Amino acid sequence: MFSQNTLGNSAFASTAQKGTTNPNKDYEVTAPPEDSISALAFSPPSIPQNFLIAGSWDSQVRCWDVEMSGKTNPKSMQTMGGPVLDVCWHDDGTKVFIASVDKQVKCWDLASNQTIQVAAHDGPVKTCHWVKASNYTCLMTGSWDKTLKFWDTRTPHPMMTINLNERVYCADVDYPMAVVSTAGRGITIYMLEGKPQEFRKVDSPLKFQHRVVAIFKDKTTKQPTGYALGSVEGRVAIQYVTAGPKDNFTFKCHRSNGAQNGFQEIYAVNDIAFHPEHGTLATVGSDGTFSFWDKDARTKLKPSEQMDQSITKCAINSNGQIFAYAVSYDWSKGHEYYNTSKKNYIFLRPCYDELKPRVSS
Repeated sequence: MFSQNTLGNSAFASTAQKGTTNPNKDYEVTAPPEDSISALAFSPPSIPQNFLIAGSWDSQVRCWDVEMSGKTNPKSMQTMGGPVLDVCWHDDGTKVFIASVDKQVKCWDLASNQTIQVAAHDGPVKTCHWVKASNYTCLMTGSWDKTLKFWDTRTPHPMMTINLNERVYCADVDYPMAVVSTAGRGITIYMLEGKPQEFRKVDSPLKFQHRVVAIFKDKTTKQPTGYALGSVEGRVAIQYVTAGPKDNFTFKCHRSNGAQNGFQEIYAVNDIAFHPEHGTLATVGSDGTFSFWDKDARTKLKPSEQMDQSITKCAINSNGQIFAYAVSYDWSKGHEYYNTSKKNYIFLRPCYDELKPRVSS
């Protein structure tokens, strides 16, 4: 059980005294990336260990073993030919796929610590997701070359290529559903049963660029039923695929409290993660905060203290005990605001209880 009590050890105490670098007093991952963190993913439920993968702008991918005591052990590292934009796990927990600006996706076999190229595009690869269907498995990749490709990773050519109107900005897969968002706020839903096929194009409920999309499940059937969209305007949209429009709504987040001189500071929503059991969600933003939400009750469960840098990515482990979040510069203010003296961090927080829906009285 990953809990505040089991983690309250002396190793952690030394990391909790740093003021604004760790105001939430969470558990610091050792040997973090040396540049902005662009991808985070926990290992799948098929293996008993908790491994955490992080990709970053220094072209590195790192793996840690996360113990239930909160201790993290760096396991290994790989280097890509350009900044890493996305990572995902094979469902058996033995391999990780890495998407990069170098237009390639590589498969990292963790046991042998070897990588091989398994996919390629004509532009940087923004997203990668493993698809496990009843009759096939494949890797779905989305690129700035305006294509979505599906790969049998044993062969050098894609099993299917879908041409898009614009560059892929974000995507998510929860079989049998995939949601892909492109530049210009395009949204397309795909159904993956039998073979991948377009299900519906959707008008965006948001007015500004999408940053992240995350699929959520129906609490009863445990089937994917909708998705959350986060944008640069400090707003999240909850969209159901099959339910009526009355169930869809948007909410504001990652904004300054109260207007300063008549203006409110608005920050990008950089990432969204759903709790695997509770169905609640976490958002992280350029304002350096995370928040936990109950979409069904339409309430905020918990705000965080503010970090002194943006939170760029987040992830929740497969049994819903651990919330990981990455603190680093997100380049939203341009190159001139990049401070090389500021360290990057990944923090771990026990989250099972904090993400529980509140029982209504």
